[in-house]
Amino acid sequence: MRRVLTIAQMAFTETVRDKILYSILVFALAMIGSSTILVTLSVGGEGRIVRNLGLACITLFGLFIAVFIGINLVSREIERRTIFSLLSKPVRRAEFLVGKFLGLGLTLAVNLGIMAAGLMVLAWALEDHWTPRILLAIGFTFLELLILTAFAILFSTFSTPTLSAIYTLLVFVIGRLSADLMEFASQFGGPSLKATVNVLYYLLPNLAQFNLSSAVVNRLPLDPWVLTLTAIYGVLYVAGILSVAIAVFQRRDFR
Repeated sequence: MRRVLTIAQMAFTETVRDKILYSILVFALAMIGSSTILVTLSVGGEGRIVRNLGLACITLFGLFIAVFIGINLVSREIERRTIFSLLSKPVRRAEFLVGKFLGLGLTLAVNLGIMAAGLMVLAWALEDHWTPRILLAIGFTFLELLILTAFAILFSTFSTPTLSAIYTLLVFVIGRLSADLMEFASQFGGPSLKATVNVLYYLLPNLAQFNLSSAVVNRLPLDPWVLTLTAIYGVLYVAGILSVAIAVFQRRDFR
């Protein structure tokens, strides 16, 4: 466990030093702040508009962090040949991947926390009261991003960074639209399309379940039991994808 935490700390330090991370964070905060411009063009519902756009920005830029930094956690070590020195020490490949995952997870948590603080302050300034349910929506967004981080690490164990990014983005798009794709295939698709969509529906994560933005923004009721099951589903899915990534990484020959 100590080796995993050490690798996680190294991965966190490495990602924090990445200039791309700061560019994404600054741009995200700027986008959240610029939502106030739209408030001046609206009549009523200013806080709802800011919360809606703010949560969308947090999801989008969190996705960028998970994908474009996550795919480099493993591939960068391979390209620099530092993977040999790491694995020559008493570090198991499973510990290496789990440590990298935890390091990026901590980076995501810190960045989402900063963006969440900015959004809550902005919403408070417009509505003169706190909206704690924003944190609930961001918490499930964080869980969604952890799933995508696990996929990014999985793809980077056997593919190039470019293809890994494409595959991870496809998982996000399909995961968010899985129910719509099922409906479309059932109405307009042939047998082959229906079979393909069914496989994707049950194989890939249903990421729409983690999107609580609409319910939070419109103050709709949320079922605690459904939220609990969704959280358990997310944790188990992360564990499953990491297990597959470890199995693939164990078989890879770096000679």
